[in-house]
Amino acid sequence: MKLVETIVGTLNNYLWSYILIVLLIGVGIYFTFRTKFVQFRMIGEMFRLLGEGARDDKKGVSSFQAFCISTASRVGTGNLAGVAIAITTGGPGAVFWMWLIAVIGSATAFIESTLAQIYKVRDGESFRGGPAYYMEKALNARWMGMTFAVLISVTFGLAFNSVQANTITSAFEGSFGLNPAITAVILCVVTTLIIFGGVKRIAKVAELMVPVMAGAYILIALFIVITNISEVPGVFALIFQNAFGLKEVAGGSLGAAMVNGIKRGLFSNEAGMGSAPNAAAAAEVSHPVKQGLIQSLGVFVDTLVICSSTAFIILLSGLYTSKESDGIALTQNALETSIGSWAGIFLAIIVLLFAYSSIVGNYYYGESNIEFMKSNKVWLNTYRIAVIAMVAFGSFAPLTFVWSIADLFMGLMAIINLIAITLLGKIAFSALADYTMQKKQGKNPVFYSTTIPGLKHIEAWESENLDNK
Repeated sequence: MKLVETIVGTLNNYLWSYILIVLLIGVGIYFTFRTKFVQFRMIGEMFRLLGEGARDDKKGVSSFQAFCISTASRVGTGNLAGVAIAITTGGPGAVFWMWLIAVIGSATAFIESTLAQIYKVRDGESFRGGPAYYMEKALNARWMGMTFAVLISVTFGLAFNSVQANTITSAFEGSFGLNPAITAVILCVVTTLIIFGGVKRIAKVAELMVPVMAGAYILIALFIVITNISEVPGVFALIFQNAFGLKEVAGGSLGAAMVNGIKRGLFSNEAGMGSAPNAAAAAEVSHPVKQGLIQSLGVFVDTLVICSSTAFIILLSGLYTSKESDGIALTQNALETSIGSWAGIFLAIIVLLFAYSSIVGNYYYGESNIEFMKSNKVWLNTYRIAVIAMVAFGSFAPLTFVWSIADLFMGLMAIINLIAITLLGKIAFSALADYTMQKKQGKNPVFYSTTIPGLKHIEAWESENLDNK
């Protein structure tokens, strides 16, 4: 077992420290230029569409609900513990590189989610889709889609859900002394009720939980920033000095800030990983670009807002220099320093919301890809039972090795997806050009299967199948 752990650890180090960093940044810069900086020039349109999606009243999944499903998966304990680890291992400068990767990655998120919308398929009253679908339909590579479907189902549906369950039970045992067995039973029962209820129930849960959990955490962070407003310029100076300072270059810590900031940013916002497009495809919109823009906004919300909230809580407390704690313990200690001892209970509740919303979002990614593999109801229910079992297992097990396997699978998943979206990027560029043209004409952009000449296998956009205008 030790040998396997060593091999997996070595592969992860090489994969994440070299291959994926180069690929994700390179692809992100390429998409940024080819879309003419879509993540900046259309930021106002993103917020407008999010409001429009929140008002949708459709039988299927609204664009706002799809945004919430993807945000539920993105926003997990990594936003609390991951940022703390980045700061303790890479210094305050890691925060800058986290911001940078979000800005670049939002263009990648736009491309993959737009493609997922174009190649989605109808599933009863809803839609489903994602990388596996556009790999098969656009690249005629079902083997590639099948490989991706297996990787994402194991990584998100099983391994990551074990980690989230472990985090919940640990937080409640530490703050309330609650027996992990009791927490495990409650988690399993609630998870069963939600995942056997189908995508609409998942969407409804995500729609309720995401605004509550994110809003509460951001308000606390905002309170801490306002009450320490005189120190905020110093925090910004600290971040930028440590990101570029000559002292850091001489000491060799600039590389640590860069690598840790980029890795944590990538883990947190998932841009290019191929996970969020599964949620994006579920939305009912009149044009694929609408959901692409909304999912691009999700990267900003995850990293520039929620991760930054954690960073400012930690940096304003000054505890990151003590080296006495890291991860979730550092975030908790920083909160307690700023707002009092009740912060431990508050954080335990936030951890519950963050981690459980991730379980719901992660499960949906797995379900969508199980459906892609043409499985019958028996296989889908078997997968659901496996998810519940992994939630129970994760409530008790030490999960260092599970994390390592999940990281490896996630890295392989990202490489496959990045290859696919690079090959298919021109389709998303054409869709964006069409959307922009219709907007200039004062229209509410509408997409049809004939909008981009030569496209095949996009039956969801045949005129007779469109009931979402």
